[in-house]
Amino acid sequence: MEIDYKRMAETDTSGFVLLADYVPAVVQEIRYYSTYNFIGDRVDGYEEPCAILTRQAARALKGVSNEMNAQGYRLKVFDAYRPAAAVRHFILWGIEDLDMRMKPFFYPDLEKQELFARGYIAKRSSHSRGSTVDLTLLDMRTGKEVDMGSPFDLFSEISHPDNRNVTEEQYRNRMLLQGAMVRNGFVPLDCEWWHFTLEREPYPDTYFDFPVSSEYWR
Repeated sequence: MEIDYKRMAETDTSGFVLLADYVPAVVQEIRYYSTYNFIGDRVDGYEEPCAILTRQAARALKGVSNEMNAQGYRLKVFDAYRPAAAVRHFILWGIEDLDMRMKPFFYPDLEKQELFARGYIAKRSSHSRGSTVDLTLLDMRTGKEVDMGSPFDLFSEISHPDNRNVTEEQYRNRMLLQGAMVRNGFVPLDCEWWHFTLEREPYPDTYFDFPVSSEYWR
């Protein structure tokens, strides 16, 4: 099958929004803008620490936020739209055998190439289609993240949402988040409790490559 490279590098931002404009209560910790991620450097394409999503995904996430707010929680987003340039950065990092700086924190039990083979890192990411989000819950009473049994981007079987080698409370917390996401139209990933994609995503075959920046909506 011939690859449509134009669709893999689409730069039209007209169908996208800043998530904060739709969900003002959202907390954002965009990890790939920082150096605290599995690579250990700011990732290519992340020019600002802001979450961007398709308009449809942002609307759906607003429904999740409203539901969780009513139960005393806020949404905390780690990643949303991810440029194709960032995925290329991940692939190049995967080839560099000597760079193991963040292994103890994010993939202590796996080799780098296993991260791709086991589905933790995709060579064509759903994030680049603009309707995938990585997130957790914050307890409004404490201001702290809800205990999910493993931290974001810990590439391990313990992070699989249905893994029962966590406490009952941690499992209930995972299902609380997953239930709200599914009710609002998102589909979970079987190996990461934090990862969800809008089921009826508007660009199922298009991979975008504009940078993560608020300049398009100023």
